[in-house]
Amino acid sequence: MHNQQSCLHGGGEAGGVLRATDWTRNPLGPVESWPLALRTVVRLVLGSEFPMMIHWGPALVTFYNDAYAPSLGHKHPGNLGRPAREYWSEMWDQLAPIFDKVLAGGSYFVEDARYTPDRTGTREDAYFTHCHSPLWDDDGQIAGIFLVVTETTRRVTAERMLNESNMQLEREIAAFQNSEARLGALVGASSEVLYSMSADWREMRQLSGGSFLADTRTANPNWLTEYIPADERPKVSAAIRDALMSKSLFNLEHRVNRADGTVGWTLSRATPLFDDDGEITEWFGAAADMTERKRLETELQTRNEQLAIDVTMRTAERDRLWETSPDLLVAIGFDGIFRKVNPAWTTILGYEPDDLIGHHVNEFIIPEHHARTEEALHLLVTGGQPAIENRYRHKDGSLRTISWVAAPADDVTYATGRDVTAAKEAAEALRQAEEQLRQAQKVEAVGQLTGGVAHDFNNLLTVIRGSVDLLRRPGLTEERRSRYIDAIAATSERASRLTSQLLAFARRQTLKPVVFDAGKSVTNLDDMLRTLTGSQVEVRIDAADEPCPVNADPSQFDTALINMAVNARDAMNGAGELVIRVHAVDGMPAIRRHAAVDGDYVAISISDTGTGIRPDDLDRIFEPFFTTKTVGQGTGLGLSQVFGFAKQSGGEVIVESTPGNGATFTLFLPRSSAEAGLAAIETQAASPIGEGTRVLIVEDNFEVGQFATDAAAALGCDTVLAVNARDALDKLGNGAAQFDIVFSDVVMPGMSGVELGREVNRLHPGLPVILTSGYSTALAQNGTQGFEVLQKPYSVEELARALRKARMDAGGGGTGPA
Repeated sequence: MHNQQSCLHGGGEAGGVLRATDWTRNPLGPVESWPLALRTVVRLVLGSEFPMMIHWGPALVTFYNDAYAPSLGHKHPGNLGRPAREYWSEMWDQLAPIFDKVLAGGSYFVEDARYTPDRTGTREDAYFTHCHSPLWDDDGQIAGIFLVVTETTRRVTAERMLNESNMQLEREIAAFQNSEARLGALVGASSEVLYSMSADWREMRQLSGGSFLADTRTANPNWLTEYIPADERPKVSAAIRDALMSKSLFNLEHRVNRADGTVGWTLSRATPLFDDDGEITEWFGAAADMTERKRLETELQTRNEQLAIDVTMRTAERDRLWETSPDLLVAIGFDGIFRKVNPAWTTILGYEPDDLIGHHVNEFIIPEHHARTEEALHLLVTGGQPAIENRYRHKDGSLRTISWVAAPADDVTYATGRDVTAAKEAAEALRQAEEQLRQAQKVEAVGQLTGGVAHDFNNLLTVIRGSVDLLRRPGLTEERRSRYIDAIAATSERASRLTSQLLAFARRQTLKPVVFDAGKSVTNLDDMLRTLTGSQVEVRIDAADEPCPVNADPSQFDTALINMAVNARDAMNGAGELVIRVHAVDGMPAIRRHAAVDGDYVAISISDTGTGIRPDDLDRIFEPFFTTKTVGQGTGLGLSQVFGFAKQSGGEVIVESTPGNGATFTLFLPRSSAEAGLAAIETQAASPIGEGTRVLIVEDNFEVGQFATDAAAALGCDTVLAVNARDALDKLGNGAAQFDIVFSDVVMPGMSGVELGREVNRLHPGLPVILTSGYSTALAQNGTQGFEVLQKPYSVEELARALRKARMDAGGGGTGPA
């Protein structure tokens, strides 16, 4: 258990919360029951310093590491171990389609996706670059989602603010340039400030500064110190000297002391005015307030620098994801040539990038999987997104099973591969373990069956042997002799029923199917069922109006119905309500790990108001000799007969029950398309066949052969015993006309009774053949194959009916009374 819980070791705060979680109250159950795949990926996530999250199972229970926690705000750490829908309810409309795609086998990658999570008590815009990939369980089935994420809210917000500022700056510059063009004809410069200077710039004669600079109405020789900051004066003075020397436009952007006491920026331009001699007489200028533009330019520069940093970080994060991913990542051309691989190829398959890049993918895949790989590449060319598994050869020669998801982009495919070798091996080991368990359960079931059979047969043999011993005593009265003989006969009949029930459960009884209406058959049993259940049980039959024909053995059908009714009676302690319904259905539900089946079926359900069945007993209710009744109240074979009859008839039986609320048994049988007829039941009483009926008896067991010979003789027949099929054919070959009937056992060494019957039909057409068997695989699987079959053990009366019917069918009639 320590090793199984080691997946939660470490992991900082997140690991501590997960270790403190009571997983027995969680949909995932205790940690030791988690699949190996889940424990492995949980340990990987907790050990990573990159933001990662897992959603697992039908409820998408969540795991994440400390690196991811800041993205959750106030929802951390309460979200650990909770279903995703509970804490992302405000964004479920966005997340559900992503989860559905990944759980269907796809992957999902997006950059700078906008979401509005509630991380501080209110919903706020946030941006994330994230990648969702499927997670597979130990059976190779998709069971969860793996998420790698980077929050990009700060960078996206900065970029948008920068774009807005740039647009505003462009508008202001455009407006400024337009104003400059309109005013250029008057002053040769654009500005909100107009000024004039002396020819040598020593004196400012006038300045109209508006709200930007303080006005000057009179000559001001101190203008340089008043308007220009000290550290800016050398630059201004140098520009003035250049303009004076060149007698050209003064044009300078510099800092200036604003009217409000702050320092701003201005773009100042001044044009010289000349006298007739070409000497400068005055300078006329204009200055524009560039403070806001400078601020915007500075902000733009800062943002550009931050953008460059963010881009570098994002590139580094993407590279880190590529470098640190535990899965195989690859960029591969549509031609199957490797373009780029991540380091996981070395970790998982032993190949360095130079071993792969420039080579075709099939060089590293076993030949048996080349075709499926080419098909996947072709699908990518057409825009598909295949998910395949193929076997790669490790550099050391061993094989690895890799499960791939891929998506095309331009002329290249990006694919993610996961090594599922261990999961496949674990699944195979589990399958073998389950097979070993099934074999052990079979051995246990056989032991239980053998013990039950031995117990019941020993009881029956005790009665028979005791009665025989008593019959041997001298001086018995006729009344006692008759009682012991009746006991032997009754006990033999119970033994016959016991073997019949065992064969029914094993689906090895010889059925005689005919088409009959199940609804009418149930209705015809109404009186018998009421008698069996007693006056304290109200029996109600609800049979559909339309016919419900089934092709089954009507005798076994009645027996199954009676067994279920008696079981219901006992569950109600002889008082309650029993409802039997018969109706047509369009299929069978999933039963005992078998998938649902579509088709035409008839459902016969029996519902009682008894004590119900405990959940622990439901899986064993159809086992032979299993009973919940007290000692002496049942054999445990009634429901096993129902189970065997249903299976051998191509149907099923299901039980639904809640302790204290009764139970419902439903028998499903295939609905027949043929019309239902009436199954004729032979009820003719036993009587002598008639003198001179010649019977060839074929039986390899001496005692049984002697009994059959004596019984037939007692019925007035002339008998000849053959010890096997070959002996019988020899006797027939010496004169088949001397026999009226062939009566043969089925299971014999060498040629079987079925094979003998076919040979008799071929060699001696018209000579009737009766088969007898306690059990035959051929008859159980293939039916009577056209022969009359007498089940062992049989009575003299049953033998008489079979022989008489054979004589009459052959046209020979009979001389004995009918």
